[in-house]
Amino acid sequence: MIEPHGSTTLDARYVKDEQARKALAAEADRLPSLLLNSAAAANAVMLGAGYFNPLKGYQDLADALAIAERMSTADGLFWPVPILNLTQDISGIEPGERVALRDPNLPGNPVIAVQTVDKIERVDSAALAKIVQGVFGTSDPAHPGVATFNSHGRVLLSGPIEVLHFSYFEKEFPDTFRTAWQIREAIAARNWKTVVAFQTRNPMHRAHEELCKMAKAAVNADGVLIHMLLGKLKTGDIPAPVRDAAIRKMVELYFEPNTVMITGYGFDMLYAGPREAVLHAVFRQNSGCTHFIVGRDHAGVGSYYGPFDAQAIFHDKVPAGVLKIKIFEADNTAYSRKLQRVVMMRDAPDHTAEDFVQLSGTKVRDMLAAGQDLPVEFARPEVAAILREYYQSQDN
Repeated sequence: MIEPHGSTTLDARYVKDEQARKALAAEADRLPSLLLNSAAAANAVMLGAGYFNPLKGYQDLADALAIAERMSTADGLFWPVPILNLTQDISGIEPGERVALRDPNLPGNPVIAVQTVDKIERVDSAALAKIVQGVFGTSDPAHPGVATFNSHGRVLLSGPIEVLHFSYFEKEFPDTFRTAWQIREAIAARNWKTVVAFQTRNPMHRAHEELCKMAKAAVNADGVLIHMLLGKLKTGDIPAPVRDAAIRKMVELYFEPNTVMITGYGFDMLYAGPREAVLHAVFRQNSGCTHFIVGRDHAGVGSYYGPFDAQAIFHDKVPAGVLKIKIFEADNTAYSRKLQRVVMMRDAPDHTAEDFVQLSGTKVRDMLAAGQDLPVEFARPEVAAILREYYQSQDN
């Protein structure tokens, strides 16, 4: 199986041994505590699940600045996005101490991890601006990722962590949330050698379905990993349980049996476009996938990034050989009225816009909310029914 990024074995920061985990929880009760923001809690989940291998914890300011500038830590590890624990208040916490990190997303704010604090650093405005510009490619406060990042605070706590649990993801998504090592185990159990990963934060329509099938056929893969984001999105995006139900129905009815794994991961969307696409590739390699689909406007928002910037970054800024996973570059896919099938638009140069069945997100939402059927060329009827029920419930 493909090796994880930066190491030969996966180093998940979750404490798997039950007795050791109980001892750590008991220790946490005696430690000073810090209430995390949602992004730092999501980073703890990803570190615990092994997705951020080979990182052992939160990065320091030198790493954050180096990553923002050249996608490499201060000591030379390729890494695309800083993994940080930024906060506003560090009352009672000193460097060298261990601190109990509390989960902001669960009632009572239970301890999610214990951190050994190597450094406490204040991030000045110039440093913060460099990190934001490097990661997001913009400092526009209207960008949802920039706005969220700028709200996290100016005090940075770095150091390794030991993770006790996976926040709300295991309980709310017991059939979907999986760690990187669990996905590796499932791939091995299926004896899959070549695996294509598909990232989604949205329901999958006909175009997405066919894209997965095209990629699988193109690389002669044994299977497809549909890997959905289960964490926080921007206002207006469809909640994870609805997406999960829609995707499961699509796979059940329209994919060959035993060719798809449906899983999810616990992270908050960054909307960082190209940099986030590279991060997505890193943790799909950590999950054991050999190929990763990067499509048009991958991980983007608004008009902040060019339609193929998330593909170009792998050619222009990712050094050759630093990632073992291969990128499958996809164009927009849509149903062709001429050919009566879904195609990549770049493969139909003789088509005009009217030859494709395409709907804007706004048009789709309006039709579903009004109880109208989506064109079968655009969405499977069974998937559309699940989405229609959700949108109509929002209006009641």
